Amino acid sequence: MVNRIAVIGAGTMGNGIAHVFAQFGFRVNLIDISKEKLETSVITITKNIDRQINKGLLTQEDKKVALNNISTFTDLVIGVKDAELVIEAATENVDLKLNIFRELDLATPKGCILATNTSSISITKIAAVTKRSSYVIGMHFMNPVPVMKLVEVINGYATSPGVTKTIIDISKKLQKIPCEVNDYPGFIANRILMPMINEAIYSLYEGVAGVEEIDTIMKLGMSHPMGPLQLADFIGLDVCHSIMKVLQDGLGNSKYSPCPLLSNMVMAGHLGVKTGEGFYEYTPGKKELVVSGRFRP
Repeated sequence: MVNRIAVIGAGTMGNGIAHVFAQFGFRVNLIDISKEKLETSVITITKNIDRQINKGLLTQEDKKVALNNISTFTDLVIGVKDAELVIEAATENVDLKLNIFRELDLATPKGCILATNTSSISITKIAAVTKRSSYVIGMHFMNPVPVMKLVEVINGYATSPGVTKTIIDISKKLQKIPCEVNDYPGFIANRILMPMINEAIYSLYEGVAGVEEIDTIMKLGMSHPMGPLQLADFIGLDVCHSIMKVLQDGLGNSKYSPCPLLSNMVMAGHLGVKTGEGFYEYTPGKKELVVSGRFRP
């Protein structure tokens, strides 16, 4: 039975993944090259557990157990030496991920499963830089990880059925709903979501409607909890752009070309929530949505 987990990357996804595994009794080594990022990650996990306590979902004892299950490391080799499952949650950059998996292949025990939280990069390509392709798989969590139920389980070309079953079983232990898919550009979640977001940006770019109108129509007409432009801001416009490029390059179809407006916003550094401005403006501590001045009538 898998119990010792290592998570690579202490950003938004990494700390969420570590949180959920620790909450459900797994021993978690959270690894990042930045000590400050690790410290911030533990503070974030603590705050998120406190929210769960306030909602009656967890107790103070649960909090103590979960936090005791997490250890932090800046040294990857030390952090993964006893791991039975490693989940890579680093930045969505193919070269970075390939280098991490080369390291993991050398540093982890034989039989350790190597999973990636990538939302679009080929599992088969990642697996090819290791000598254990049958033990490499995609385990794509949704943000925010403690709240969202879905785990997209992506089989690479050589992923072993036994490894797939193990990841599905683990996902269920985390009280998630695993959905098994195969390794093609964007998988399912982003193969469908990102072209929708890109089309919403095209609609704005072509003057069909404004930011609020596009988002309101999708929220009220399609029962989406968040409009596509707000969601793009939340995901990060750079991430949306990168995924569209993966779809365009992988599928060779011009319909996946990123909208020129999206490309310009990324080049300008207006990436959404993380930079304070995208299609909306974001002020720390304020929840109301304010359309960016660039898109106001």
